[in-house]
Amino acid sequence: MNALLHTRAQRIAGFILAFLILIIGMICSIAFGAANIHWRTVIEAFTNFNGSQEHLIVTTARLPRALIAAAAGASLAVAGTLMQAVTRNPLASPSLFGINAGAAFFVVAGSAFFGAGGLSTFATLAFIGAAVAAALVYILGSIGSDGLTPLKVTLAGAAMTAFFSSLSLGVLMTSGQTFDQVLFWFVGSVAGRDLDIFLSAAPYMAVALIGAWIMARHMNLLTLGEDVATGLGQKTLTIKLIAGIFVVLLAGGSVSIAGPIAFVGIMIPHLTRHLVGLDHRWVIPYSAVLGGILLLYADVGSRYIAFPKEVPVGVMTAVIGVPFFVYIARRGDAS
Repeated sequence: MNALLHTRAQRIAGFILAFLILIIGMICSIAFGAANIHWRTVIEAFTNFNGSQEHLIVTTARLPRALIAAAAGASLAVAGTLMQAVTRNPLASPSLFGINAGAAFFVVAGSAFFGAGGLSTFATLAFIGAAVAAALVYILGSIGSDGLTPLKVTLAGAAMTAFFSSLSLGVLMTSGQTFDQVLFWFVGSVAGRDLDIFLSAAPYMAVALIGAWIMARHMNLLTLGEDVATGLGQKTLTIKLIAGIFVVLLAGGSVSIAGPIAFVGIMIPHLTRHLVGLDHRWVIPYSAVLGGILLLYADVGSRYIAFPKEVPVGVMTAVIGVPFFVYIARRGDAS
């Protein structure tokens, strides 16, 4: 595969540039919206807080929103990277393999049948749902003498996505109160979150992001094929299990704070491999930064599509992601 950034120096420079773009995106997310705030006022909100309306908007609304967009984008992108490496399937991602749908269903069901409410409760339910969906996809995709194959796990993921999505819509249609509670969250949004909900999920996502990078060499071996990896001494089952745990933490964490946002986990890994090649020591950190960039700028753009109203960021990523998905599906490879 011919990467755009060939040398170590180029990749380091590219990563620094991407990180600066991420920081600029966070500043834009804090400054722009229904009420534009001057960058000096943004700085003063952190260095000389005076309780003014603009300072309150920055610290209580815009800052959590920017942090959540960056964290959710990074988590979804790295989760997609791990899934594509483990399954050797270029279409693997949390949204297409039922993990997001499972997390969303548990939130909807908890709200409808057990009266669950509040984003902190939604976070717990989302983690549980992501784990259940991931386990079901793995079990269904492993049935048969040939074990886990890209085709079987894709079919299992599609089946789980359809299954959980149908159940969620069914519950929403029969429970008006639940519909009102979770609708905006259900389509994927980073608006209206506070810092507490970010802090409740951030440790899990941070551990999984760091763990994914530490596992980069193992991911490189796994992409060569299970037989080759086993021949080189890798305990492939253990590696897949650990990677699966990280995927659940990343996808469950992002869904818990931002809802089931689709397509980030499929777009960013492909873009990253085009930039830096197949070495996961570079793919994983690049995916984290580029995923954060995508969701941050998509969120900023969503504020102006139907101004003064906002479009949920999940709609923006779907608009971008569907053509990309069709392109990847037609190519049929992981390049």
